[in-house]
Amino acid sequence: QVHPVESGGGLVQAGGTLRLSCAASGNIASSNVMAWYRQAPGKQRELVAAITNGGIANYADSVKGRGAISRDNAKNAVYLQMNSLKPEDTAVYYCCITTTRGVYWGQGTQVTVSS
Repeated sequence: QVHPVESGGGLVQAGGTLRLSCAASGNIASSNVMAWYRQAPGKQRELVAAITNGGIANYADSVKGRGAISRDNAKNAVYLQMNSLKPEDTAVYYCCITTTRGVYWGQGTQVTVSS
């Protein structure tokens, strides 16, 4: 089993910066994709950014230019830095790891951006 655990959420003022971390325990297959999703109240969960184990990243249009996803394969960790935060970035952010064996979700971390 793979257990992702997120950290780094909190309350941030609009225009601020936040860095989320996710560390995964368990046996992660060498080929995997690590991603961040978010879910705002009353909305569907949406992809924020994803990165392959080879370092290829893609971003939702809503965070392009403001977000940066990175990973440390040795630590089974993935990070998301978000700049110029907006109130509409308020959501629970989830770490998701997809391997050949399955899809694994973290419990989520709340990010609240005040205007």
